[in-house]
Order: sequence, then structure tokens, then C-alpha cells
Amino acid sequence: MKLCITGGGTGGHLMIAEALAEAAVCEGHEVIFIGSTSGQDKKYFLKNSPFSHVYFLQTTGVVNQKGIGKLKALYKVFRAFVRARKILKKHKIQATYSVGGFSAAPAAFGTLSLFIPLFIHEQNAVQGRLNSLLKKYAKRFISAYDERSPIQGYPVKEIFYKNARVREKLETVVFLGGSQGAKAINELALSVAHKLQKMNIKIIHQAGERNFEEVEAAYKEMGVAVELYGFTKNLPELISRADLAVSRAGASTLWELTANGCPALFIPYPYAAGDHQYYNAQFIVKNSLGWCAREDENLKSVLIKILKHPDLKQKSEKLLDYAVKDVALQMIKDVEEQIK
Repeated sequence: MKLCITGGGTGGHLMIAEALAEAAVCEGHEVIFIGSTSGQDKKYFLKNSPFSHVYFLQTTGVVNQKGIGKLKALYKVFRAFVRARKILKKHKIQATYSVGGFSAAPAAFGTLSLFIPLFIHEQNAVQGRLNSLLKKYAKRFISAYDERSPIQGYPVKEIFYKNARVREKLETVVFLGGSQGAKAINELALSVAHKLQKMNIKIIHQAGERNFEEVEAAYKEMGVAVELYGFTKNLPELISRADLAVSRAGASTLWELTANGCPALFIPYPYAAGDHQYYNAQFIVKNSLGWCAREDENLKSVLIKILKHPDLKQKSEKLLDYAVKDVALQMIKDVEEQIK
């Protein structure tokens, strides 16, 4: 089978793309990627990717643009759509899997225009604009948050299951602000750094590239030892070493932590479309698998309370019970069946 995976912009979308690609390659299929020159796409897949070919087209988000900016963005999408059609024809693509994000638009529309089966994965509890628009034209629409989805669970890379463990003692905390970093999480980490040091708890911190130097200087001034990163693709190893995470509630990170059995305090990005990060985290809270707090709450107080009574073992065991393995493989097998 010749498969195209498209989408991206953020690490969350790209993690799904990578998980699907790895599963497809293991099944002996050829997989290409069509993404964007904007966002994180190039950082993830320009080198050392599971794809046979990668393409980055000039596109930007349309939804958040206004006036002439929206028209310019739409024109870029149209030009990318024309190029995507040529790429799909060149590789004789038999099916396309869209993982969402503005990067997905050209190849998704190109796929439909060529009457190639389109498959969609919705990563969040609140559907994205593009996915909502394309849903009725898709051969399959998969979502971990939709009980009607023919495949349940979330596509997570195998390494998160391989390194999964039950957390019993709080020795290491990882702060995850995402590839762009998160001001609220950075400030929270620095505010509790002395407390964690006194409790002999190690700190791993992904601060984001634009905030790295500022955060690094703050830790040095406080004299607190930290394992600090700007951008890193080594999250599986960092998460596997952590006993507790403080994280944004992007769906991919949320499900990776779940698959690995790492309890977390989720701090949703307040400006996410449709407040989807908050709704992603409600799955965790309702099932007593972790915690969630808004940015405008007293985050330091919330975290210190968790540090005193983390109840790690019970939450970690429940997380591992909820994790569904081989979802990416199930999705690829489903494509095989649908295009026979």
C-alpha cells in the first residue's frame, strides 16, 4: 500500500503522524508525508523520519487570520493544493490519513479531488475546524473521545508502552510546556524549584526554545540543579524517568503520559481553539487519573498540595489500565481493509 500522511503544525499532530508512519512501515507499506514550511513539521521530519519522502508546502493557518490576511492564507492553501495533487499522483497514493492542523488542508482536499480515500484522526475532545468540514467526506473518522468511533484509544508510539511502569515514589518531576514552551508552566517550575530541591526531587524541564536562556539563568541564580531543554524529540525517555508531570493538555502528550503510566497535573492552554485542552483533561479528572488546574488558579498551591499527597501508585496503575495498545496498528489495518 502507498499511504500519504498529512497534517501537523504542532507537536501533537506530528506525534500521531509519526506513530501511524511507524506502524505502516512495520507492515511493509510505503509512506510519504505532506506538511507545511510553517510550524514544527520540518523540525520533526526533515531528517531521520520513517517516511520514504517528505514534502513541506508553503501554508499558514486560515482560521485566525482577518481581512486581507485571510485571503493571502487561502491563496497559499490553493497553491499548495495544486502541488499536493501532483505529489499524490507522482507516488500513486492509495489512501491519505489526515491528522489535523492547518498543514493538512492541501493534501486532504487534493486527496478528495482525486477520489482517493481520505481517513481522518481527530486528536482533541473538541473537533478542529478542518476536521469538522471534511468529516462527512472521509472514509473513516477516528477519535478517542467519540464513543461512536470504530477504533477506540489514541495512536501512541510503541516506546511509551515499552517503557511504561507503575510509579510508587516521587523522585522526579517533569515540566512540559510543549515545543513552544509555556510561560505559566515555566513560572510554576521556578516558583517551586527550591521546594523540590528540599524534598530531594529531581527536576526535568522543557522550557521552549524562546524561553530557554531566560529560564536557564533563573535556575542558575537560584542555585537549583535542573535538566533543562528548549526543544527536544527525546520526550519518551524524559517521561519514562519522571514520576509526576506538569504539562499542557494537548491530546498527544496527555495520551503519551497515560500510556507510560505517569500521573500529571494538566494546565490547559487557555487560548486553544474551543478550549479543547481543558476538555481533553476532563477525561483524566473524571476518571481520577490525574489533576487539572486553570492558569488563573494558584498553581503553586495546587502543585504543593499534590506533592504532599500524590497517591502515585493508584493513579499510575489506573492510567495503565486505560491505555489501549496498538491503536496506530489498528488504524493502519483498517485502511488496508477499507481500500481492498
